[in-house]
Amino acid sequence: MRRLPDASLRGRAITVDLEGESIPAIEGEPVACSLVAAGEPMLARSVKYHRPRGPYCFAAACSHCLMRVDGLPNVYTCRTPAREGMKLERQNAYPSAKVDVFETIDWFFPKGLDHHEMFAGVPVAEQVMAKVARQLAGLGLLPKEAAPTPPESRTVRTRVAIVGAGAAGLAAARELTERGIPFLLFEREDHVGGRLAHGAPERDAPEITDVATLAPASLTTRATVLGLYDDEAGRFLAVGVWEPTGTRLLKVYAERFLLTPGGHPPMVPFENNDLPGVYAGRAASLLLRRHDVAPKVAALVGWGDELYGLARLLEERGVKLSAVVDLKGPPPSGAHALAVEGAEPKAHGMRSVSAFSFTPRDGRRRKVHCDAVLVSVPVSPSFELARQGGAKVSFDAGRGLFRVEADADGRTEAPDIFAAGDLTGGGSAKDAAAAGRRAAQTLVGGLS
Repeated sequence: MRRLPDASLRGRAITVDLEGESIPAIEGEPVACSLVAAGEPMLARSVKYHRPRGPYCFAAACSHCLMRVDGLPNVYTCRTPAREGMKLERQNAYPSAKVDVFETIDWFFPKGLDHHEMFAGVPVAEQVMAKVARQLAGLGLLPKEAAPTPPESRTVRTRVAIVGAGAAGLAAARELTERGIPFLLFEREDHVGGRLAHGAPERDAPEITDVATLAPASLTTRATVLGLYDDEAGRFLAVGVWEPTGTRLLKVYAERFLLTPGGHPPMVPFENNDLPGVYAGRAASLLLRRHDVAPKVAALVGWGDELYGLARLLEERGVKLSAVVDLKGPPPSGAHALAVEGAEPKAHGMRSVSAFSFTPRDGRRRKVHCDAVLVSVPVSPSFELARQGGAKVSFDAGRGLFRVEADADGRTEAPDIFAAGDLTGGGSAKDAAAAGRRAAQTLVGGLS
């Protein structure tokens, strides 16, 4: 990964401290983005085998980018804005992440290590092994200083609470604004649009709604919804909202909840898929579209429309493609010239990706050079909040994912919970916007 030569300045140039070394960064962009752009793809070591780890999803859905930031352990650096003088440390390594003596565990146990059974039942040895395992595992040391006192929580009430300001959430917010229905819209990013803003561009995708046209004070960004709960006052969302004085907890009571949080990028199982330099497809498009960071040579693997949309986006921005491998079937007409149906993908490299190999259908195995492997597959719906609220979640065998069961108008088994977009199984951004609009039209009918 590197910052593109034609990159436009999107913030003030600063430096951050990575274990005593000054690293160039852009103020406000994710720390992990600045690090990979500066040629630092390895941010951590894995807990058990101490393998190199680099950021994968850029959505806080994996643990590959956890670092110690200004003395605070286990910080998602893919979500943390860079600021001048920030001190960064890699975790779970000795004496350092670049030279970690404990990575020999992976060599000594090439077929895997089950520390729960090692020396089980052997007096003394069993206790020693358990203590060693506890010392070697874990995710960083405790902070040296006490955490600051957070701002006091606040309670707010509204008619409708919407989670997620992607295509579906924005379409619903626009519908409620036009109808004059009070609502609150929460988005964990610092911008709205979801995949419309940072995914691979889609044909016929709707425009991103101008937030100035929504009801005043209805949108809150950098707001992470933590859960959906009930108490004596009713049902509420617990929301962590970033403020200059710290993260404040909000209790948001509502009559109806419309959940459109989208999904997170899953990982495709293949050899060395945990090497630094393996990125989710949506992470790659986010890095490129919002931060002008991209690989020099990329190999793409996966399936679905986003795979080919990502190939077009990369090529338009001057990224060389060495392979486009569809694991589910033959490429559609108009696909990239390199696109083939293939199987048995594998990433190659010692500390980071240097090559990619696969077996084309009815062909000999091929190996190509690249500095990144981009895994583009349909996202896995973020169904947890809906299930907590009483909606039914089922496994879609055809797509290989769990999704929230909802009718065409977004109704779920829980009468006050509505769902739309990727949460119900995917589709295009145009489909998600239409579903969000229908759900908003439907839920107003049951308001008091």
